[in-house]
Amino acid sequence: MTNTTISIISKELQIPYINVNNVINLFNDKATVPFIARYRKEMTGSLDEVAILKIKEKFHKLTELEKRKESILNSIEEQGKLTDELKALIANTYDASELEDIYLPFKQKRKTKATIAKEKGLEPLAKMIIKEFDNIEKEIKKYLNKDVVNEEDAINGAKDIVAEWINENAYVRKKIRNIYENEAKISTKVIKGKEEEGNNFKDYFEYTELLRKCPSHRFLAIKRGQSEGFINYKIQPEEGKALFEIERIIIKKNNTATDYLQAAIKDSYKRLIHPSVENEIDGKFKELSDIESIKVFAENIRQLLLSPPLGKKRVLAIDPGFRTGCKVVCLDETGKLLHNDTIYPHPPQEDMKLASKKISSMVDAYKIDAIAIGNGTAGRETEYFIKKLKFNKDIKVFVVSEAGASIYSASAIAREEFPQYDVTVRGAVSIGRRLMDPLAELVKIDPESIGVGQYQHDVDHKFLKESLDNVVESCVNQVGVNLNTASKHLLQYVSGLGPQIAQNIIDYRNENGEFKSRKELQKINRLGSKA
Repeated sequence: MTNTTISIISKELQIPYINVNNVINLFNDKATVPFIARYRKEMTGSLDEVAILKIKEKFHKLTELEKRKESILNSIEEQGKLTDELKALIANTYDASELEDIYLPFKQKRKTKATIAKEKGLEPLAKMIIKEFDNIEKEIKKYLNKDVVNEEDAINGAKDIVAEWINENAYVRKKIRNIYENEAKISTKVIKGKEEEGNNFKDYFEYTELLRKCPSHRFLAIKRGQSEGFINYKIQPEEGKALFEIERIIIKKNNTATDYLQAAIKDSYKRLIHPSVENEIDGKFKELSDIESIKVFAENIRQLLLSPPLGKKRVLAIDPGFRTGCKVVCLDETGKLLHNDTIYPHPPQEDMKLASKKISSMVDAYKIDAIAIGNGTAGRETEYFIKKLKFNKDIKVFVVSEAGASIYSASAIAREEFPQYDVTVRGAVSIGRRLMDPLAELVKIDPESIGVGQYQHDVDHKFLKESLDNVVESCVNQVGVNLNTASKHLLQYVSGLGPQIAQNIIDYRNENGEFKSRKELQKINRLGSKA
């Protein structure tokens, strides 16, 4: 970590230098975002979790950029081309795209048109073209040889070299990149013959919009349509504007060489600059769309995790179904499984009488306070059936999202909790526990499987997982946990704890019963006085 890195983060985020420095040092000491936000306010100037997370993300990006700089410097030095001026230029560049532009002329290239032309001895002629040497036609014959049989071949080869030089001009690329970011349009077109099959993407069969105004959900929809083979899309500004900008930078005279230079500029843009910058801008807008989509997904997850719990009530939970029946479980106040059964109130069996009798019997026998019904297949029909029943006391009926329940039921966590039961019982238990305590139950499920985001399967999965893990950790530390009821999976999200210490807490609780005070935490192996 350098002072420059801290200064950049401080300036960009408008956070005092000392606070940024302290936050980074805390991260280096393995502190988590919730821990820093709650327990190190005096070091951070009372920064909230959002600001601390932004520092973390920016620091990670700059750290990766420094690693890239080091790699580039080593590569250029190995080629014997590293000058003090170039070294300083690289050291003072903090934009990833501009850094790659600087490195482009030094990249080890595969065989290109330009390298072939250089091998034929045409580089001096190319230099005459780029410098707009007057009366250049008189010089062309000097470069004819066994590999260059006529003047046309000589000029074409020289223009290939010039085209590559223009493509490697960092200032040209910066200007063209700016045009793309501000003026490029995204245009889509249906792939011929895919009209019927790709009907879901009919809005993009022929569509054009200014890229910078294209919302994230639309950009991701276009990307999905393209990946599924229904539409093609391109990103480009007005070609004439781009060519004019390059000519303004490169052309300095007006003589016989200028026509060749203009042709090289056009070739450079179409063959080299446009595909490269288009790909770069496409990647950049994909990243921005991912960030926006993940932000929505994360906020939805936060709201779901922080849904008000029903509390310590006895719950009868139903995982609805038609042909295979509805799986029913009864849970006590702590979520412990007391009983399970299957009823068949819907077609094809439609045994409503027996189903009604079983439900009423279980409500009375296990002193049920509330009924949770999954919102999947047969959910509405099951809710209607349950609400028609008469009970001996007031029973609240809730419809609960079962998104991700099937994922949980087949997971290692579920097998560890209920080794003797099959996936249908585990799924029904999860539905019931979600009503009792959404946070404690949903943390067991991969956030991506909860299904409350848009295009979550199209975004960067590593970034998505990191963001959602941050949300889960934040929610757990905001709400807190009950030491005497929290599962291992819930405990490991507490700041400062991990899987092993969480398991040690569970083991201690199993051996010694409920915790009487927090001082008992000092007896936990690997926790000790830090508690």
